[in-house]
Amino acid sequence: MTPAVKVAERAKVEFRIHEYDHDPTADSYGEEAAEKLGIAPQCVFKTLVVSQGADLAVAVLPVSQQLNLKQFAKAIGAKKVAMADKAVVQRVTGYVLGGVSPLGQKKALTTVIDASAKEFNTIYVSAGRRGLEIELSPQDLGRLTRGTFAVIGA
Repeated sequence: MTPAVKVAERAKVEFRIHEYDHDPTADSYGEEAAEKLGIAPQCVFKTLVVSQGADLAVAVLPVSQQLNLKQFAKAIGAKKVAMADKAVVQRVTGYVLGGVSPLGQKKALTTVIDASAKEFNTIYVSAGRRGLEIELSPQDLGRLTRGTFAVIGA
């Protein structure tokens, strides 16, 4: 069991786990999850870690979209942000790339969830390892991450 699943269990939120055989040659972890689970890519959300100087923040957006760094910076009240270094992401979150979950990270980071999540009853995010997704309501994800909702995808 991953830290992400433990967080959902402890909070007693409704969730479901979906597992699939991860292909190490897949170009996009999120698109692979959508395809293998038979889910629309708009419902599968990726977790990206962004740096604002020494501070880090988390962006959660559909795998079918690209992160708009300007909109994300605005959402967290920063002037400028950039994608965080991969080694820093793994060290700070405790997760391997392609399995970074917005839940159960080693350190609680400011989290912004793309507003499109609110269009769905449930969304899918990484459950903490490649080939494992957790399905839960966007509202529960927001509550568990203390996240806010904003348009951050393009």
